[in-house]
Amino acid sequence: MLLVLLLVMLTSCTAIPQNLANKIFTFPQQTNTAHVRVTTSGQDLKAVTVCFRSFTDLNRDHSLFSLATPSAHNNFLIFKKAANGLFELWARGKLNTVEGIAYKLNTWHSICSTWNATSGLMQLWVDGVPSSRKFTSSGSNINGPIIIVLGQEQDTHGGGFDINQSFVGMMSDVHMWDHTLSSCEIQNYSNNLSFTAGNVLNWYAFEFQIVGRVLIENKQELCQ
Repeated sequence: MLLVLLLVMLTSCTAIPQNLANKIFTFPQQTNTAHVRVTTSGQDLKAVTVCFRSFTDLNRDHSLFSLATPSAHNNFLIFKKAANGLFELWARGKLNTVEGIAYKLNTWHSICSTWNATSGLMQLWVDGVPSSRKFTSSGSNINGPIIIVLGQEQDTHGGGFDINQSFVGMMSDVHMWDHTLSSCEIQNYSNNLSFTAGNVLNWYAFEFQIVGRVLIENKQELCQ
């Protein structure tokens, strides 16, 4: 009976959206299996904004947000490189790098990224500060079936995980929109001000499946 309960805890699924306000996902160890698979009804995206908050002490490469389809496993990917201040942004299987971002370990960061299929421009925002806008890929939408994974980087559609690219740390407030947010909207999100929740992924109505050792915990409030 204990084994059955443990398996249920380590591989759990929810079909009903959950309000995760004041909650975090904790990824407590390096692994090539543990992840959160997020469910979305949006399967044709002509533009994307993704925002989340993350905390880690990793000083190696790791995935922060991975969206894959059968045609491109890096259809929308936010990937932190080992070098300080260096990120990779992927859209439709095309890569751009962003350098010089102020980014500290053991600190909560608000991270957002935008992409538009018409212009092909992609941009990263960290703690409300934007990177340079760069051309990545234009002319075609992100088409499903879409699989979104937190905690791992997809090298195949829904799999192909590499332990050396896994995320170890905490993540919260994950939202995704089917349009590019304005700079004011992104800064409102980053500064914990009022903002419109995501219409593709909404942290307050989040549909997901946990695979492996990923915990749902309350946010830690520090004494003043």
